[in-house]
Amino acid sequence: MKNRIYDVIIIGGGLAGLTCALHLSKQGIDVLLIEKDTFPDHKVCGEYISNEVLPYLNSLAIDPLAEGAISISKLKISNYNNKEIETTLPLGGFGMSRYYFDNLLFKKVKEKCKVVFKTVESISFQSEIFTVTTQDTTEYKAKYVVGAHGKRSNIDKKLNRKFSKQQSPWLAVKAHYDYEFPLDTVALHTFKGGYCGLSKTETGAVNACYLTTYTSFKKYKGIEDFQKNNLSKNPNLKQFFSEATPLFDSPLTIGQISFQPKNPVENHIFMIGDSAGLIHPLCGNGMAMAIHSAKLFSELFLKQHTTKKMNRSSLEKEYEKHWNNTFSNRLKTGRYIQKLLMNETTAGIGFSLLNTFPNMLNMIIRKTHGNPIQHA
Repeated sequence: MKNRIYDVIIIGGGLAGLTCALHLSKQGIDVLLIEKDTFPDHKVCGEYISNEVLPYLNSLAIDPLAEGAISISKLKISNYNNKEIETTLPLGGFGMSRYYFDNLLFKKVKEKCKVVFKTVESISFQSEIFTVTTQDTTEYKAKYVVGAHGKRSNIDKKLNRKFSKQQSPWLAVKAHYDYEFPLDTVALHTFKGGYCGLSKTETGAVNACYLTTYTSFKKYKGIEDFQKNNLSKNPNLKQFFSEATPLFDSPLTIGQISFQPKNPVENHIFMIGDSAGLIHPLCGNGMAMAIHSAKLFSELFLKQHTTKKMNRSSLEKEYEKHWNNTFSNRLKTGRYIQKLLMNETTAGIGFSLLNTFPNMLNMIIRKTHGNPIQHA
């Protein structure tokens, strides 16, 4: 329908976009989801999800554990000086690949709303209506637009978002491996210039995903050399990369990962997931935050829509307030922890303190995670 005006267009079909589309469409909202890549597809991601979002997912008829997700209750941390800390996670979580998890959500979403696989070229807003134009020059119109396009996108540059003009020092590498690894554990192993997370996925494969700086990486000839001669200075990572069998033809990579503060609303577009703000992966809460942000927007939108008193300005203010109240302190804590961890001296002091006062680690974990969120 050429003249169709959707209630909401969601740009991006990651965890946040898919969850938002499912939540809204289940309540009768006319939603269009635009995603550039087809499903299923692997993505650079830690693939550990905090249990804080499990009740909410269940309320949307998504049950990761019934689909084979691995229940995780323990955390192991080590540094390249061979110091180790182990603890029980306050809430716990589950391991599931983005390949499976995103596709699980997508299959539910396509039953409820229209999905098109195209790349967005531009977004304009005039007379209270958005026009979203894709690269094939197709125009889609909606009363509201949600940005769920991920960590960094050309859309951010076209919207003139401040962080998109700045160079980022971070890159990430991810692959799956065949390796004997505890089912109930997520591990975080540091190395000079970064850290690597390990955890099991629903297939039994171990997901290894690490974040590092360009400065550290460019000293080596490539990924294999970097893993062999830098990551492997941590004994845990040395054992892993020497014994594990890669299951991908080659690792996945992503660059220019920005942890700079972002605005939850830009040019009247509601940002959710990594488009609104990205927590440092060492906190292990990025996937849960993406899902939670989708819930925040969906509930605020539906509250106004139900009363038939839609007010863009008040909705934008409410979403910004709720987003900041929910996530700002987590992001600040994540940035602070990363600074400490990336400095050899402060990291050493931190490990010594955590070994002496083990309860401090659970306090830190709680600062970067939320309580279980209520049903939709």
